[in-house]
Amino acid sequence: MAEPTFTGVGVALFTVFGDNGEVDVAGTVAHANRVVEAGVRAVLVAGTTGEAETLTDAEREDLIAAVRSGLPADVTLIAGSGAPWPRAAADRAMAARKAGADAVLVSPARGGVDAVELFGAVTAAVGGADRVIGYHNPGPLGVPGIEVDALPGLPIGAVKDSSGDPVRLLRELDEWGGRTYVGSAALLALAGPLGAPGALLAFANIRPETCIAAFGGDADAQRALTELVVTGRTGGVRALKRAAGERYGISTVSRLGLR
Repeated sequence: MAEPTFTGVGVALFTVFGDNGEVDVAGTVAHANRVVEAGVRAVLVAGTTGEAETLTDAEREDLIAAVRSGLPADVTLIAGSGAPWPRAAADRAMAARKAGADAVLVSPARGGVDAVELFGAVTAAVGGADRVIGYHNPGPLGVPGIEVDALPGLPIGAVKDSSGDPVRLLRELDEWGGRTYVGSAALLALAGPLGAPGALLAFANIRPETCIAAFGGDADAQRALTELVVTGRTGGVRALKRAAGERYGISTVSRLGLR
């Protein structure tokens, strides 16, 4: 298996669906390999961009296993494993590991569930904090965020920060000893040169080469992502799938709505 943490740009992978809304496993694996060939170093399956909330547990596990078997061994595979309470999150994370995930991505839970308890249960299930990435994305998910001050007390090895907040990014890099993966393509040319180890991006489904260049500090590449960043903010996953379909010809079907 690959290392549970990675350096460079990772992709928050689309789940490819057929015309009837069924999961196209082969199409999803093919798209994962397409962006890996472009230089992506990690693949997140069943994350927010992968429409995880629409997948059954069996579909998740089949996708994780298929993508893992289809990827080069040195590419890190991360599985979205959030759930409403600690036991459920631990069970989902353990299933993801059995299916081949190197690490899991977990959001805090709704309803006041204690974050230390939740992440602790997941860490115990997967064999260590280095395999657990906390997910800070409170807006779209409708779940609590992870305050920077809380990070040192959580049993996690990394955080994916999709806030797009440059002040928060500076604090994470300066005040916390874990690994910060930026989830906003608007901050790549800041995050990479400042020493963030990596990024985990929906936009790497569409413009992986540009994302990689921007993370390397290329200001022109960062500016070239502007239209795509605006498209994602205003149109969500459906709009991003349309952009990927225009470039790569993949299905634009989304379980979250129309094409």
